[in-house]
Parts: sequence; structure tokens; C-alpha cells
Amino acid sequence: MKRYMLFLALFSAALSGCNSDGKKAAARLENARQMFANGELAAAKSEIDSIRILYPKEIKTMREGLTLMRQVELKEAERNLAFCDSLLPVKQEEVIDLKKGFNLEKDTAYNEIGNYVSKQQTIERNIQRCYIRSGVSEKGEMYLASVFYGKAPLNHTGIKLSTPDGLSAQTPAIPYDGGLNYRFKDMGNTTEVVTYQGLKCEDAVKFIYNNRSERIRVEYTGGKPYVIYIADADKKAIAATYELAVVLNDIDKLTKEKEKSIKKIAYLTAKLGEEKPAE
Repeated sequence: MKRYMLFLALFSAALSGCNSDGKKAAARLENARQMFANGELAAAKSEIDSIRILYPKEIKTMREGLTLMRQVELKEAERNLAFCDSLLPVKQEEVIDLKKGFNLEKDTAYNEIGNYVSKQQTIERNIQRCYIRSGVSEKGEMYLASVFYGKAPLNHTGIKLSTPDGLSAQTPAIPYDGGLNYRFKDMGNTTEVVTYQGLKCEDAVKFIYNNRSERIRVEYTGGKPYVIYIADADKKAIAATYELAVVLNDIDKLTKEKEKSIKKIAYLTAKLGEEKPAE
């Protein structure tokens, strides 16, 4: 008899615990619904996640939570889409003015993405000159290139930039590969071009941009010692390229985010439609 009474007590306690968990899970779900209604989307998602973590046996509540989570994510995607739609025209208008000082270099037979190059730094206007040139892809990825022209080759692989007050920046070394680092001879003279793309030029570009009013010394590194000072026209061109790169990169990110949001809205709308009970 005592064993039977103990069993009943344990069974009753278990039922009470389950019922308590059910009430707590339902309370959290209701709290999440209120947060969603108030536009507190991040908080609502956190509250829904807590139900899955704390009450994994409350299947019905978790299913309702999944539906609510999709509603929250749908609202987030709609907000993101509205943000992109409002900002993209502003950036596209801004980039029109920035492009005026640039030529688009693109061989459609070989390249899907072209590069914008300052009209001051086109190759044909800078033959037989040592200088630092720049460009930016249509997607907003910038590059710097260190160009050397002279009788004897340097075999350089990078550059170090510095200002009179001791500030400096340096590119990583780009080993000779015939592509990003290439050399050729013509009429007894050597031309070397080393290109630093994306993250490999980021520090150097920002250094030039932030110190464009200063005298910037450029040391060609990795080979024979050689030093030049960036001409004012080149500093101006690099700074303009950086400004164009920032806006082009913003447009690329916003465009991708818009496409992502459109796909997510379609997916979540379909899923929520499947979950809607038949009338």
C-alpha cells in the first residue's frame, strides 16, 4: 500500500511538473507575441529560442513558436527590403557624380567585371614613369599598383609608405608570378608592376587617403632599394578612387541584401501559407 501511495505521489509530482513547464512555455510564447506586436523583433526571437532550450518537451508550444519565428523573420526581411529600397537610389545618384572623373576599363570578351580608373592615371597617360596607381572594380573592390620604370630591374614585391612625422603603412609582399607581379623589358628599359588587391591594399589606401595633404614617401621593398614621393595628382586620384570604392561597395552590399531579402520573403510567405489551417 505504501509503495502504491509513493507511486501516486511521484506520478502526481511528474504531472504537476509537466503542467508547470507547459504554463511557463506558454507564458514565454505569449511574451514573444507581445514583443513581436511591439516591433521588438530581436527580443521576440530570443524569447522563442528560450522555449526550445528550456522546454524541449513542449512540442505544441514549440510548433507555435516556429510559426511565430517565421513571422518575425518575415517582418525583418520586409524591413531590410524597405531599407535597401530607400538607400539604393541615394547611393546610385551619388555614384553618378563620382564616376565622372573615371574611365571604365573592361574587355567584355574576357572580363565580366570592369575596373574604374581615374582619367589622370590611365596607362597611356603614364608611360615610362614610376608611380602608384589605383583602380576599383564595378563591385567596389579597390586595388593599388606600384609601377617602376628604369634601366636596371628592382625585382620589388611590395611598398612601404611613410610621412615626415613618422607614420607608416606597408603592403604585404606579392611574389613574382607573372600576373599580380609582372615585369617586362622594352628598348633596354624594365617595367615592373605589382598589384595589391582588396584587403592587401586596404591599409595603404587608407594611409594615403588620410594623409593626402602630407608628403608621402614610398619605398619599393623586396628587391633593390628605391624611393619615390607620391605626386599630388596621384594622391588626389587615389583619394577619389577610394571615395568611389566606398559607394560602389555600398551599392553591391545593398543589392545583394535586397536579393537575399526578396528570396527570404518568398520562402517564409510560402511556409506560413502551408501552416495556415484550411477554412
